[in-house]
Amino acid sequence: MIEFLVALLIIAVILCILYVIAVGGRTGHTTKLQDYVYAHRGLHNDARPENSLSAFRAARDRGYGIELDLHLLKDGTLAVFHDHTLIRMTGENGKIEDLTAADLLQYHLNGTAETIPTFEQVLSVFNGVAPIVVELKAAGNHGALVDAAINALKTYNGDYCIESFDPRCLLHLKKRYPDVVRGQLSQNFFKSEEKLSGITKLLLTYLLTNLLTRPDFVAYKFTDRNSLSVTLARKLWRVQGVVWTLTDIEQHKTALQEGYLPIFENYEP
Repeated sequence: MIEFLVALLIIAVILCILYVIAVGGRTGHTTKLQDYVYAHRGLHNDARPENSLSAFRAARDRGYGIELDLHLLKDGTLAVFHDHTLIRMTGENGKIEDLTAADLLQYHLNGTAETIPTFEQVLSVFNGVAPIVVELKAAGNHGALVDAAINALKTYNGDYCIESFDPRCLLHLKKRYPDVVRGQLSQNFFKSEEKLSGITKLLLTYLLTNLLTRPDFVAYKFTDRNSLSVTLARKLWRVQGVVWTLTDIEQHKTALQEGYLPIFENYEP
C-alpha cells in the first residue's frame, strides 16, 4: 500500500512539473508593444463601426494601437472582419471566407457607408503610427492564413504582433516565422458557449498548447485572468500578459496596475 501511494505521489509531482513547464513561453520580444493601449477593432462607436477604416483612423489620430481581425477570402485577399458569418455586421447571409475582394464593396457595416476593408487598406491608413495586434481568424486554413498575413506585412513600416485562439496558427508562425511576435488568445472556455470538445477546452483554457507554440504573450479574457496558468506564465516564466476586452476605465486602471497590456472598447483611456 505504501509503495502504491509513493508511486501516486511521484506521478502527481511529475504531472505538476510538466504542467508548470507547459504553460511557459518566450520573453524579451514584446518591448515594442509596451507603452501603448489598444483599441479593440479600432476606436468604434455607432457612427464608426467596428473594424472599419473610420474606426482605425480615429484610433490612429489619438495615438492608440489597434487590434483587428483577419480572414482569408477565397481569392486570397485578406479582409478585416470579426465574425465568420456576415449577418451581425452587414445584415446579409453568408460567410466572409466565401467572398472576394470585389464582393467586399457590396457589404455595408451596420447600415453605414463603410464597407468591409481589406488588410492592405487598413495598413495603409494606420501607416505605422502605433503597434497593431493582428488576430488571425482561421477557418481550417491556418497555414495559408498565416502565410498571407506575413506576406502582407513584409512591406509594412510599423510594429505589429500576431495572435490567435487557434494554436495551429502560432505553431506555423513558430516554425516558419520565428522572429514574428506571437500571442495565444484564450479564456476560460468551460464558462463560454463555444462548441468545443472537452479536451480542446482543457488545452486552451489552461494554456497547455504553450508547450509547443511558446508564445511571446498570453492574451486572456479580463474576467478570467486570475487563473493559475496565466499566473504561472506571467510570474514564473515572465510571459507578457494582455487582457481583453476592457469596457470601462476602472478595468483599465486595474489592468495597468497588474502589468497587462489593455485592449479596450466603449471608452477612451
